[in-house]
Parts: sequence; C-alpha cells; structure tokens
Amino acid sequence: MKRHGTRRPAGGLVALGAACGLLLTGCSGGGDSGAHKSDASYDGGTHDVPRPPAGPEGSGRYEGGEREGGQESRDVAPEPDHLSTFALDVDTASYGYARRTLDEGRLPGPSTVRPEEFVNSFRQDYPRPDGDGFTVTVDGARTDEEGWSLVRVGLATRTADADGERPPAALTFVVDVSGSMGEPGRLDLAREALGTMTDRLRDDDSVALVTFSGESETVLPMTRLDGNRGEIHDAIDSLEPTDSTNLGAGVETGYETAVEGLRKGATNRVVLVSDALANTGETEAGAILERISESRREHGITLFGVGVGSDYGDALMEQLADRGDGHTVYVSDEEDAREVFCEELPRNIELTARDAKAQVAFDPETVAEFRLVGYDNRRVADDDFRDDRVDGGEVGPGHTVTALYAVRTRPGAEGHLATATVRWLDPDSRTPHEETGDLEADGLAESVWRARPRLTVTATAAYFADALRADGHREGSLPGAPGLGELSERAESLAARTEDADVRELAEAIRTADGLD
Repeated sequence: MKRHGTRRPAGGLVALGAACGLLLTGCSGGGDSGAHKSDASYDGGTHDVPRPPAGPEGSGRYEGGEREGGQESRDVAPEPDHLSTFALDVDTASYGYARRTLDEGRLPGPSTVRPEEFVNSFRQDYPRPDGDGFTVTVDGARTDEEGWSLVRVGLATRTADADGERPPAALTFVVDVSGSMGEPGRLDLAREALGTMTDRLRDDDSVALVTFSGESETVLPMTRLDGNRGEIHDAIDSLEPTDSTNLGAGVETGYETAVEGLRKGATNRVVLVSDALANTGETEAGAILERISESRREHGITLFGVGVGSDYGDALMEQLADRGDGHTVYVSDEEDAREVFCEELPRNIELTARDAKAQVAFDPETVAEFRLVGYDNRRVADDDFRDDRVDGGEVGPGHTVTALYAVRTRPGAEGHLATATVRWLDPDSRTPHEETGDLEADGLAESVWRARPRLTVTATAAYFADALRADGHREGSLPGAPGLGELSERAESLAARTEDADVRELAEAIRTADGLD
C-alpha cells in the first residue's frame, strides 16, 4: 500500500465528485492553462457599450468566423466593450452550502456565494439537441428599475439516456478521513453514498480508493466491479476518521493511483470527498495542482470535488475544481448524496463537449451597458474565444448552463439586442463547432415577475445570491432587486405556481435568510 506523509504533497481538496453527472463530465480538458480564466479583458463590472461610428463601417456587426454549414456568425463588433466571454461551468456547491448554513441559523459568508451556482441549481426547460453539442436559448424580461432588464442565456446538451451506451468509468475516490470528518454528515454520509453507488455502477466500470489524513494511503488499487463488488464494499466500510488533514498528499496519491490504473477509452476521474479543511502539508490550490499537472495534461485525468460538513473550506475546494478542470457540488444529507452518486453519476459518465466557451455580443445600437452575474472565476479573454488551446468547460449529457446578464437598453431601443455563441470541441475528434442564438429588443417580457416560470426562477435565484453577497443587510446590487422580505413573498408565490420541490426549498431558504437579517 502506498503512503505519503507530510512531505509537501500536492494537496488539494475538492471533494467527492461533482453532482453526479458533473462528477463524471469534468470541466475543461485541454492545455495547461488555468490562470488564463481570470485574464479576461472583461472584469465583471458594469460595461458601457459605445455606439459604433456612423456610416457604412459602423453597422455594429462583424464577420466572426464560420458556423457549421458554412453560415457566418452574427456577432457584434469585436471591441471588448461589446463582448462577454466565459468558460462553461455547471457547479452547484455554493447554493448547497448556503442552504446548509441557513438551516443551521447562520447567513453564509458573502465570499462563499457564487450567483451562477445558485442559478445553475434549478431545472430549466430549454430545448435540447438531438446529438452532441448544444442548443442556445436567449430570452429576458424587464425589471422594476426603469431601463434595466435581465437577459438569460441558456445552453443545453442532449438528454441523458440511463440505458444508452457509454464508455466505462475508471474512478479514483480520494476520501478525507481526518478527525473533522468524524462529525455526523461527513464520513458516514460518504460511506453510505459510495456503497450504494458501487451497486449501481456497471460490471465494466472500475473503482480505486485512496484515503488521507496525516498521510495518504491507497486502500484499493483500480479494481473492476465485475466479480469484485464485495472487495470494494469491504474497502469502503473500513473507512474511519483519524487525525489531521493532509489534503495535498491525498490528491497526489490519488493521481498516482489513477495513472497506474489508467484505462484507455474509459472516463478517468479523480473524485475528492472532503470538508476541505486542509491543515497539514500544502494548503494552497496552486501548489497542490502544480505537483499533479503532468497527470492532468498528459493523461486527461480531471478532478471533481464534493464538499461535506457545516465547517467547509469553500474557497480551496472551488479553486481546486476550477484549476483542476473539474466541478464541485455540496452534499448536505443522505438524499443529496444518493442523488449525486447513485442517480446522476452513473448516467453521466459520457462526455458530449470539451473546452466549451460562451461569448455574448451586445449590440451597441440597443444596449448602453451590461453586467454578467457571477462567473467571476470563469472569465475568458474575448480574443481567446476561438483559441482552442484555451481551456473551457467539459460538459456531459443532461446538463444545462445558464448565464444571466443585467442589461440597460437605450431609450426606445428596437431591433437586435444580443447574440450568444457557444463553441466547443468534439470529445473524440476535437473538431470545433459553434451554435448561436439571438434576442431582439421586442423579445423582452414586460416584467421579470410575470415572465415564463423558469426565467422567473432564474431571476429569483440570482436576486437571492445578490442579497446574500450583500450580507443580507440591505437590498442587492442587481437592478430591480427587491429586499429579502419581498423576495420571500415572490418566491412563495413562484413555488405554488411551479409546484416544483426545488423552488419550494428556494422559497424556504429565502424566508430563513429574511428571518436572520
């Protein structure tokens, strides 16, 4: 058995394995760039959009490359002030952790609130493509603040087929067994979920198990499930909490184990299950990931984190997932764990798009300024949108990605408002593809509160995140943001309107936050 002590490992801590489907579909596969995601020329603040010069040169459009079928893409002029570019992301951990914190009678720390993860936690009704790739839906509605609207860009992959063909999975679970994991809702939850998942995976799938506390240990090398489920269950049942948290050693040993058990033609993943409270060895995401960068680059092994515990190292987990080409999800109870490991994960091993990025081009004739809500760590320089050496997100079947913009339109705006383009690489051939969607000014609904239900859900989730980022003590900064009291009433009405259990939980979370304010 392999052991690594406190010897400056490559520690990290993303946990358990991204919301079932996320876990096996990774987030970004090519190249060695992680830092470039924050090198974007668009910094996330409100952007003024200057009008183009008058005359035939000032149409506000440009020929931005070809779409499939030889059609030219219809984008706004390529000046950075007109464009917003980001790597796709389907993380949901921030919303799950916020709910857990609120249930315990505390407001979440503003730094742990990532609005895009709130928005992406809810089911959407976007049309889906027949094959790999995406559909693009762009819609929006006017807010209660004059001149301002919320514009939603929705991307969807094909429906996941639970019985369809998929490549086998080779999963290396890296499980935190430090003393803090002994508290209820941590290691016990992981054991239960991993045991049930073992019964759901296919015979041609493989599992390895690595544990870490003060040192790391390979408890089970890569093992086929066919004929070995009993051995795998015994390894999972043996997990017991011990002492300190050497996350770096765990990640390093996990990658070594994954490389040794690498399966060609399979989905190879490292799944880290932890409360991310690293206190021994390397504790910085960059140093941890640098030690396993070769494994990430040469073998395409991606890192997925599932966070557990009321005390949770959110910042470290999120950085590890972003830089490690992965996803994060937060698991607070047995129902969450079963959903992630037993339902979504086995269905979403297949990959449908690599290095997926989105670029939204706003028309300066109709848009005065705009602001992307969230995606702070996923920004991509506008000029890198069609540079396929620059990492994007890896996405699997059954996923939707939603981006929300606050947009101030010019008085009397008519005609074209925005074009959204998603670009991705075929997961096998790495051939680039693009798909676009447009929004006209007259396509904005008159009120965000009377728009299509799923658009209103998106807005409600974003307003909630915005209020929590403001410490819950005042209205948020999004245009038309209601106070928590009003938002709670609107969410209650929306829950009744949609008859959606997830929206009901959102309404309860907003009501709890309002009571704590």
